[in-house]
Amino acid sequence: MNKEQAPQPNVRYSDEELEEFKQLINEKLEQARENLQTLRSSLSGSKNGVDDTSPTFKMLEDGGSMEQRDENSKLAARQEKYIQSLEFALMRIENKTYGICRVTGKLIPKERLRCVPTTTVCLEAKMKEKKR
Repeated sequence: MNKEQAPQPNVRYSDEELEEFKQLINEKLEQARENLQTLRSSLSGSKNGVDDTSPTFKMLEDGGSMEQRDENSKLAARQEKYIQSLEFALMRIENKTYGICRVTGKLIPKERLRCVPTTTVCLEAKMKEKKR
């Protein structure tokens, strides 16, 4: 065999491998949605019952409460973005393009996908991107 006839590397993961990733992503998606629901419920009205305390304490409590709500709001937005990324990963599985680096076209190693199931680039591409 000459170089031009060398076998092509895997261009995509098998259906069985994609199903494994789909299960992993669905588990992460379920957990992420539960976390988002918890954050949303903490935003939707956690009164601390400071009505009968001194006005000074109430002002301090309200300030801390505002900071906590702001932090929870940021966490909820981050969680929504993560959920969207997981849903996009599921779409890539359905399209059979999951695990293919969008920069190099090579398969992203399974270990990386198990750690970061929303990734769309291999480490090689990620390192080049960081150098820029």
